[in-house]
Amino acid sequence: MTTPIGPLFDYLGDLEEAVAQIANTWRPDDPEYRADVYRQIMMQMSYGYFAFFHADAEHPDWAPLWNPVYTLQPNPDDIYLYCPIDSAFRYRITGNRGSVYMITFNTQAALPGLKGPIDQTGEFYADLDDGDLRIDADGNFDILVSREKPEGFTGNWLQIKPGAIALMTRYRSYDWVNEVDPVMSIECLDPTGPKRRLSPDEILDRIRQMAAMPAAATRLFYAMQNQVKASVGVNVFEPSRYLGALSRQIYIPAVFEFEDDEALILETDLPETRRYWNFQLNDPYFNAVEYVYRLSSSNGHFAKVASDGRFYAVVSLRDPGVPNWLDTAGFRQGTIYGRWYDCDSHPLPTLKRVKFSEIRDHLPADTLVVTAEERAEELRQRVRACQRRRRW
Repeated sequence: MTTPIGPLFDYLGDLEEAVAQIANTWRPDDPEYRADVYRQIMMQMSYGYFAFFHADAEHPDWAPLWNPVYTLQPNPDDIYLYCPIDSAFRYRITGNRGSVYMITFNTQAALPGLKGPIDQTGEFYADLDDGDLRIDADGNFDILVSREKPEGFTGNWLQIKPGAIALMTRYRSYDWVNEVDPVMSIECLDPTGPKRRLSPDEILDRIRQMAAMPAAATRLFYAMQNQVKASVGVNVFEPSRYLGALSRQIYIPAVFEFEDDEALILETDLPETRRYWNFQLNDPYFNAVEYVYRLSSSNGHFAKVASDGRFYAVVSLRDPGVPNWLDTAGFRQGTIYGRWYDCDSHPLPTLKRVKFSEIRDHLPADTLVVTAEERAEELRQRVRACQRRRRW
């Protein structure tokens, strides 16, 4: 008997719950905010298809995650890949690491918006990076991903703890222009038979999950940024420095706010040992600010460190003509996230709100001048480098 199929909109009702989350934004009555939230919902839906339809634990395959659609503040340095897994199966990842700065792998419970606990670094979580891997002279590697490590096994191994359903991989680049991303495949080592056609009920259930995902994700991340604002206010970095979704990575968030004729000076000490660090801008809805055609992030490769050994960046609407401009792409309010990965200390940055015309008064006297031609070339190189990475 064929399952009766109603109109498509009958299965998309949970999208209205995502719309209702506008009430938890900083300006719920602002038409610009409403339009941006509508766009955010579509962003989340666009990668939701890959989350629910592209692959399954028995027939794994890599799918793009947040980076092409900017939702949930993806790190601009990272290419994120997602694959569904199950601790009942064993998997093998093989590939070549290329010359990218770092590769990380982690297994965990649900990603934001998927069914189940998020549990970023808790009881379901395990991770490793390429510093943990045996990689041959040609850059090739082989990883066993399974619940138990076989007796006597000496190769690369990543654990799937019971309850983990997601495998996430990050290709982390420092020098976007010159580094080459990895190539890799994943296969299930246990016989599962051909990938079958989904039943009508399965399709409809997954459509409902797609429609519910934007609200689930938005509830979580609006609450996170609202907590920062409630705890320390605006233009102050959160001193708790909470752990993020990699066991060696510390996030440092702040809510930023300034007017058209103002700018923010970000200033921080740097760890003596700093394997990786960066700063990025997000919009008021926890999405990454445009980072292909805007200079809205920087990292330890591109950042210009001052003569006093500190990092100074300028957050502003227009080009201040100095190194380390973080372009807000038209937003006067949003969040800044810093990351310290595998560093020997975790300095807490500061933000200073100043008049745009007085920016240089708050920077070291020997701060360089960046001309319009130099800035244009900086952006040109960024666009080329981003487009050559596999973001879809």
